[in-house]
Amino acid sequence: MFQHFTLGIEEEYMVMDPQSRQLCSHEQKIVEQAHKVIRDKVKAEFHQAVVEVGTQICTNIEEAREDISLLRKTIRNIAGDLGYSIGASGTHPFSEWALQLITDHPRYFEIVNEMQDAARSNLIFGLHVHVGMETREMALHIANSVRYFLPHIFALSTNSPFWEGRNTGFKSFRVKVFDKFPRTGIPDYFGSIEEYDNYIKLLIKTNCIDNAKKIWWDLRVHPFFNTVEFRICDVPLTIDETCTLAALFQAVCAKVYKLRMQNLNFIIYNRALVNENKWRASRYGIDGNLIDFGKETEVNARSLIYELLDFVDDVVDPLGSRAFVNNTIRILEEGTGADKQLQVYEQTKDLLAVTDFIERQFLAGA
Repeated sequence: MFQHFTLGIEEEYMVMDPQSRQLCSHEQKIVEQAHKVIRDKVKAEFHQAVVEVGTQICTNIEEAREDISLLRKTIRNIAGDLGYSIGASGTHPFSEWALQLITDHPRYFEIVNEMQDAARSNLIFGLHVHVGMETREMALHIANSVRYFLPHIFALSTNSPFWEGRNTGFKSFRVKVFDKFPRTGIPDYFGSIEEYDNYIKLLIKTNCIDNAKKIWWDLRVHPFFNTVEFRICDVPLTIDETCTLAALFQAVCAKVYKLRMQNLNFIIYNRALVNENKWRASRYGIDGNLIDFGKETEVNARSLIYELLDFVDDVVDPLGSRAFVNNTIRILEEGTGADKQLQVYEQTKDLLAVTDFIERQFLAGA
C-alpha cells in the first residue's frame, strides 16, 4: 500500500576553521573532492561556507539512514583532510554573515541582485525531506492536509538558538532569518493541482519568479519530481535525529493517504492558524504550548507530539520505520539540538564550547 512513499533527504552543513571555529570558505575544495566519491550527491550552496548533500531515492528509512551516514562520514573525512571541520546546526553560534563569501555562480548573483541583504544574510542550514507520491494530485491533497503537523515536527528539529554571538531566546532562529525571503512559510490551501499550477504560471508570467524552485515554502509539491518536499526543519545535530524527522514526515503522508483510501479526510486548517503554532515552535521548541485547534485550547507541545505518534501508529510498521519514529520519545526526553546547545552554553558560558559540541555530534551514532 505504501511502496511509493520513497524518501530523499538533503542536509546543509557548516564548514569551519578548526582553530577559530568560525565559518570559512572552502573554495569548493570539499565539493570537488567529494564529487569523485559520491558524485552528484554533493553540491555547493549560496554561501561558500556551506556544503549540501542529498541521498539517492531510498525505498525506506533504513536505506536513507545508511546513505546519510555515508554522506556525513565522507564530507567529514574530506573536510578533515583539507584542514576544515564540519558541523550541523541551523545557524552558526557566532559567525557574522557579512564576512562570508557568496559562491561564484550566476544564479546566486542573480538572487543577490534581486534580494540584496535579505539574501546575503541568509546564512542558515536546513533539512529537506522528499516523500515520493504516486501522482501530483495526491501530492497536493497530502500537502494540504499535513500542513497542520508541520509545527509539531519542526519543534522536534529546533537547532538554532544562537545568531552572531547572541542567545536569541528562540529555539529556532533560523526560520526568523529565512522569513525575510519572499514566498516562504506555511503554504496556502490549493483546491486542485490546476489551481496550484496556475498560481505558478502567474508568478512566472509577471516576472515574480523565473521557475517554480523559487517557491521556498515550508512544504511544497515539488515542481519537477513526484514528491512532497518538507523544508521547515533546522538541520539536526545527529544522523538519528535526521532519520527520526524523515520517518515522521513519511508516516504522516502515509496516514493521510490511508485515510483518503478509506474515503476519509483529515480536517484542513487555515494557514494563519498553523502559523500560530509555527511561531510557538520556533520560540519554545518542545518546551512550550501549541494550540489544539480541534479543542480550541493550548496544549503542552510534548502532549500533542505524543498524539501525533498515536495518529501514525498504524502505518509505521508497514513502512518499516517503528524504531525511527519511536526515537521521537528520546528527543522529547533528552531535548532537541537547541536544548543541548543551550545546556552546553549554560555550563560553559562559552560559544566556542558550543561549536565544539556541534562538531562532535556530527557523526554521533554513525
